[in-house]
Amino acid sequence: MMLSSKYLIEKTKISRATLNNYIKLGILSKPTVSNPGVDGKGPRQLGYFPDDTVQKIESISRLKQEGHSMSEIANRLRGDTAPAAALGRRREIDSPKVTLEDLDCPAYMINHNFELVWINPEARTRLLGGAELPANSESRSLMRLISVERADLTSLLRFHIALAKGRLTADSFSVACKGLDPATFAKMQAIYADVIEEPATAMLAVPITLPDETLRQSPHTAHASYFREGMLIVLQPESETGDAVIDLLSRRDDLIRSLLRRRLPVLTDLAVMVADLQSSVTICSELPPQEYFELINEIWSTMAPIFRRHHATCGKHVGDGLVYYFFPQPDSDYLANALACAQEARAAMQQLSKAWQIRKNWFNELYLNTGITEGQEWLGTYQSTTGVEFVVLGDTINQAARISDVARHGSIWASKSLIGKMTPKERERVSYGVRRRSPDGRELFVSSSFTFVEKLLEQDGVRLEKLKDIATLAITEIVSIKS
Repeated sequence: MMLSSKYLIEKTKISRATLNNYIKLGILSKPTVSNPGVDGKGPRQLGYFPDDTVQKIESISRLKQEGHSMSEIANRLRGDTAPAAALGRRREIDSPKVTLEDLDCPAYMINHNFELVWINPEARTRLLGGAELPANSESRSLMRLISVERADLTSLLRFHIALAKGRLTADSFSVACKGLDPATFAKMQAIYADVIEEPATAMLAVPITLPDETLRQSPHTAHASYFREGMLIVLQPESETGDAVIDLLSRRDDLIRSLLRRRLPVLTDLAVMVADLQSSVTICSELPPQEYFELINEIWSTMAPIFRRHHATCGKHVGDGLVYYFFPQPDSDYLANALACAQEARAAMQQLSKAWQIRKNWFNELYLNTGITEGQEWLGTYQSTTGVEFVVLGDTINQAARISDVARHGSIWASKSLIGKMTPKERERVSYGVRRRSPDGRELFVSSSFTFVEKLLEQDGVRLEKLKDIATLAITEIVSIKS
């Protein structure tokens, strides 16, 4: 007698993804595929398994409940007949670890705006109906993808909103729901007001229900692990008890590196800040190599906490400069974050410069010349042998670098498009403008104004070939920002 895959799924209550995972691990034999012989109805082909497959799946479930990993279970059922006690002893010695690939239940990662940045096949099938993620970051909002229209996912939706309530203000939650029709938007707001917020702790485990393969609601545990880069959520069926998921979530450093390597490229709004050390070649020639690298490392260590406070993400840069990305945040304006960060970095650099003047008894001034602009670009990750780096593709980063070439003596220059996209409230806090020379040679500061890059070069009597590509870009100098 042979059992169909459809019968196995209904009988054992496992998902099709789990069944395929057992086959991939070699626990179950590959099925024999044939036509079920239904006249024009149902599937045209089904996989058929030996009649002892149900017993094997029940054995897998039992071993999972005893806390064994999938690697151990696979070794045992592929022919290792060692007793359970010996299996347990070997487990203590080998200490096999469950990985993201081992998970046969829905798992996904969201950023702090509750937008999906990674999702496994099981979650894509069960939560999104197999659909691919949209390219745009806003369209990946969980509040759009899993809305109140999915009555079968109500329990999961309420869990998400309870998480959001512990991390987003009511206004920020409304932004996360942007794009929903008015009736759905109102229902989401009502749930937000009704749920009890989940605390913003490192790890959570909350009971929920999800539809199984037969569309019946089955008990699950929603595990949530919070990281600086976002939150990983794993939806574990109650039947798959054990410490495997908890063990995975507890290995935070390994887990976040693994997640970042799998992070899906996304089209997102962002601001880019590039800051270069002025006269770095001259400074390098005047200092012994050891002291020059000490200076560069001190600049990085001084700036790092400033960038963290302003929600900046470090980007890839060749040389002794700094590249940081600022992405939309739930409770702050990412454009204002970029400008405020640049102002704070400039003040810190002034203090660092004074310290080195005293140390070296020299008159050199240390300046970070800063260029900032905004755009919409693809964000992804670059995997090197030593780690994972965030990379932005497109002209925005090159434009910011060119603007930083315009800056001198620690000044901060920003594009007109960035200033224009700020909210009126945030823009009022910024003092900006352009210094111009009057006919009699006096320098005048014209506030709230912009100029083409080529006009600045003409004014200085300088023509830089590498700035030709932004010659007609309108920019302005950021003088100060009110707190």
